[in-house]
Amino acid sequence: MRRTTLTAGIALAAAVALTASTATLPAAAAPAPAPAFAALAAPDISVTNVQAHLTQLQSIASSNGGHRRAGSAGYTASVSYVKGKLQAAGYTVTEQTCTSCTYPGNNVIAEWPGTAPADQVVMFGSHLDGVSAGPGMNDNGSGSSVLLENALVLAQQNPTMTKRVRFAWWNGEEQGLQGSKFYVNSLSATQKSYIKGYYNFDMVASTNGGYFINRVTSTTAAPLKAYWDSLGLAPEENVEGQGRSDDYSFQQGGIPTSGYAMGASARKTSAQAAKWGGTASASYDPCYHSSCDTTSNINATGLNRSADGIAYAIWDQAVGSGTPTNDFSVAVSPTSGSVARGASTTATVSTATTSGSAQTVALSASGAPSGVTVSFSPSSVTSGGSSTMTVAASSTAATGTYAITVTGTGSATRTATYNITVTGTGGCAGGQVVGNSSFESGTSPWTGSTGVITNSTSQAARTGSYKAWLGGNGSSFTESLSQSLTVPAGCATYTLSFWLHIDTAETTTSTAYDKLTVQVGSTTLATYSNLNKATGYVQRTFNAAAYAGQTVTLKFTSVEDASLQTSFVIDDVTLTAS
Repeated sequence: MRRTTLTAGIALAAAVALTASTATLPAAAAPAPAPAFAALAAPDISVTNVQAHLTQLQSIASSNGGHRRAGSAGYTASVSYVKGKLQAAGYTVTEQTCTSCTYPGNNVIAEWPGTAPADQVVMFGSHLDGVSAGPGMNDNGSGSSVLLENALVLAQQNPTMTKRVRFAWWNGEEQGLQGSKFYVNSLSATQKSYIKGYYNFDMVASTNGGYFINRVTSTTAAPLKAYWDSLGLAPEENVEGQGRSDDYSFQQGGIPTSGYAMGASARKTSAQAAKWGGTASASYDPCYHSSCDTTSNINATGLNRSADGIAYAIWDQAVGSGTPTNDFSVAVSPTSGSVARGASTTATVSTATTSGSAQTVALSASGAPSGVTVSFSPSSVTSGGSSTMTVAASSTAATGTYAITVTGTGSATRTATYNITVTGTGGCAGGQVVGNSSFESGTSPWTGSTGVITNSTSQAARTGSYKAWLGGNGSSFTESLSQSLTVPAGCATYTLSFWLHIDTAETTTSTAYDKLTVQVGSTTLATYSNLNKATGYVQRTFNAAAYAGQTVTLKFTSVEDASLQTSFVIDDVTLTAS
C-alpha cells in the first residue's frame, strides 16, 4: 500500500511486533459449521504453497539490494518469477510496460483461456512492487502470493467457466497507483464495460491485522464478505485503505471494485482487539514500509483466510456448476439466390440460443466475388434474433455462382453458407429497394416527424432494437414517415411488405378515431385505425407492380384525435422486385 501524507508521520516504534503464531483469534472467530457456500466446491488454497511464493520473493529481494521497488532489478526478477509460474500453468501472459510510471516497469496480465464470453470478465489484482526500505513481504508480497497461488489452482482444476478470469500484478503502486492507472487508461470504454468487477488484495497478512473489505456493503464485495462472515470474522470497511491502492484506479474508471486488506500503519482499536485478537493501540503492521517487512512479518492465519476467500470469490463469480456453456447457431433463408449486375437481393439470417444464455452475435460475410458487397441490418443481434442480409452487385460484378460464408461471432464462432448467382445486365435488375428497412441504421434515408424512429422499450421492435412508432400521444397529433424509392423495371413480381402492430386505449368497437394511412406516390394503399388493434405484429403485403420503373415516395401518416392514444408501430419495411 502506498503511504499518504497523513500516515507518513505515524511512528512505527510504538507498535508491538507480532508473529503469525501470536496473532491468534478469539474462539468466537472459529470457522462456522457447514457454510452455505460449500456447495460451490471452491478449493482450499494451501497456505504452505503461498508461503513458498513469499520465500521466493524474499530471496529475490535479498539478491537485489534488499528490496523490490518498481523499476529495480528486484522488481524485474519478481515479474519473471510470477510470469514463469503462470506460463507453465497454461496462462496467456502479457507484460504491459508502464511508460508513464516514475520507475518504468511492467504490469503482468494473465488471462485463463477458455470459451467464456469475452464481454464477461472478472479481474483480480495486487501490486507486485515494494518500497526501497525493505523486501516488502506483507506489502505486498502477501497479496501477490495469494493471487498467484489462486491462479495456479484455477489452472490445475480447469473448471467450466461462466466468466473470464483475468489476474494482474501492478508496477508503481507505491508511487501513486501508477501501473494500474496506466492499464485502466489504456482500455477503451467498451473494454472497461466488459470488466464486471475488480478485486484488489494489498497487505493481507498484517501481524496485528484486522479483517477489512473495500466497499464492504457493495454487491461486488458480497462473495468476499460471505466467506469471512462464515468464519465469524465480522469484517469492517477498509477505511484506512480508501483511495490508497489499485482498486481506486478501477473505481475512477467506472468499474465496480472490492478487495481484502488487513491494515497498514493505522492502529487497532480496543473493540477490534476484542473481536479479532492482537494488541490495541498498536499498528496493524508494525513493519509497514520498513526493513523488517520480511517473511517473519507474516500472519499465516490471515494469509490463509485471504487466500481461501479469494478462491471462493473466483468460484462464486466465474466458475460454472453444471451450467451449460453459452452457444448459438446461425442459419440463412433462403440458402441461395440470384442477383443481376446493378441490383441487389436479400435473405434472412436467423440465430438461435442452443445452450446457456442469450448473447450478442456480430454478423459478417466472406467469399463474395469482385464487385459484390454483403451487408446486414442490424449488423449484430442477440441470439434468437434475425437480421436482413443484402447482397448487392455492381454493374461490373463478376458473373457466376459463389458460396458466401455468413459468420456469427460471439463467445464462439458459427457459420452458414449462402450461394449467390450473379447474372449479366439485362431484364429484371431485381432486389429490395427500401433503405434502412429495419430502422437500425439511424434515420436516413427516412424523413418525417422527429422521434418516430426509436428504440424506446415502451413498444418492442419486431427485429433488432429500433422501429417506427407513429401515434401514441393521446392528443390531437399528426406524424409522418416517408422515403423515396426507385423501383426497377422489367421484373415479374413487385411486393411491398411491412409489419404493423396496433394497440390502443380507445374502447369503441365501431368508430375509427385514430388512423394510419399508407401511400405510394399519390395513391392510398390502405388505412388502418384503432379498430384494427391486435396483439403483436401483423404482416401487411401489397402488389407494387404499378410502380415499376418509377421513382415514388412511400409514406406513412398517423392522425390522432383529442384523447385516448393509438400506437401504430411499423418494422421491417421492404419492396422487393424479382
